[in-house]
Amino acid sequence: MIPTIAEAAREIAAKRLSPVELAQACLARVEAHQPALHAFIHLTAERALDDARAAEARQMAGTLRGPLDGIPIGHKDIYETAGIPTTGHSAQMQDHVPEHDAFTVARWREAGVALLGKLATHEFAFGGPSFDLPWPPARNPWDTERFTAGSSSGTGAAVASGMVLGGTGSDTGGSIRGPAALCGIAGIKPSYGLCSRTGVLPLAHTLDTTGPMAWTSEDCALLLEAMAGHDPADPSSASHPLPSFDLGQDLRARRVGVIRHFHESDHRVSDATLRGIEESLAIFRARGMEVVEVTLPPLQDFHAAGWVTLAAEAWAVHEPRMREKPMKYGEALRARLGMGALLTAGDYLQAQRKRREIIARTLAATEGVDLLVTAAVVGEAPRITDVGKFASIEKPGFTIPFNILGWPALSVCSGFGAGGLPVAVQIVGKPWQDGLVLAAGHAVESENGHRAKRPALLRD
Repeated sequence: MIPTIAEAAREIAAKRLSPVELAQACLARVEAHQPALHAFIHLTAERALDDARAAEARQMAGTLRGPLDGIPIGHKDIYETAGIPTTGHSAQMQDHVPEHDAFTVARWREAGVALLGKLATHEFAFGGPSFDLPWPPARNPWDTERFTAGSSSGTGAAVASGMVLGGTGSDTGGSIRGPAALCGIAGIKPSYGLCSRTGVLPLAHTLDTTGPMAWTSEDCALLLEAMAGHDPADPSSASHPLPSFDLGQDLRARRVGVIRHFHESDHRVSDATLRGIEESLAIFRARGMEVVEVTLPPLQDFHAAGWVTLAAEAWAVHEPRMREKPMKYGEALRARLGMGALLTAGDYLQAQRKRREIIARTLAATEGVDLLVTAAVVGEAPRITDVGKFASIEKPGFTIPFNILGWPALSVCSGFGAGGLPVAVQIVGKPWQDGLVLAAGHAVESENGHRAKRPALLRD
């Protein structure tokens, strides 16, 4: 039985669960499933056990630091970790060992987590799935022939398989919510500026967001509360009162806007995904929430502005290495970065003009609405070998609109498709309403019953 973070925290606090035994159980799952899933790039087993022993000493002394004390986690390998390699899943940084922890890594360390290691990503959170890198791409625990989505691929696989109870992801165009959706877990892209990016390898400065991934929305709330906070070293970090992460808040009288045109006409989703969205809306109605239909700018407009912005800003980050040693990148990332090299200053500025227009139109369309609902991805995970290097660009996705806006957005499991693989719903809030988004996700998970089902590969 794999506990959630909330369940494990309660058992640890009551002295019914040993943090050391919990870490050992997770390490046993790593040993059993890592050869098939490739979720980890660098395993820190001794560090995990040392962290767990320290947590157990605090447990026995009655000095636990909070609900994350002794919880086994992993970090996406773009988060710098002092004394532990941080590679970006790339040959470019294969031997890079940072001297300092990223701001958010330090936050979780201070909360008492047990660090199991560094998790696979698409190369520099942009290029993948790639088969020409020093490490193979992560595989989906529901079917190892299937894609995890990216770029927080290792975190999605590790959480879904119970190797860790939670982990970090990053989200520039959907890199938390995509893997959360295809791997059947929960993942939130927080409000832009809520969580620091200091010590996290950048991709696109006006879109990058750091956030947590876990089995449930409740677990994401615990992780996010520990991550969030102002960081003076990060220019994007907002000095703003933290939102409430009370998942028991009253949802009655909240208005939910469903963006039907996104998932019914702009980019038609699978029947199972549509069914999961409608079932989630029914749960909201039963909770006393009003559901209305809203019309935003076309999904293609968000897609165009978002991808021009992302490609141009990613080129700005990687241009020096691309000029000096391009062949140390994988082929997929070279191709994607090359798009940015071909853009002009005029292209980028037009994208920012369009972005401002989209934001203004969205604010007007959502006046009086508390939450938005649409799809997270189209449907079940495709075969990993069928995913081309431009797959995420060829058709408009459902996640990048909320990077454009900077609004908090959560993916939660809403059911299973015809192939038995997870599908998801995306729940979105206004800036700094992260707690409300998580409370809505918690309501859906509490009613739909899908958190009881784990991937078949798990033997315990």
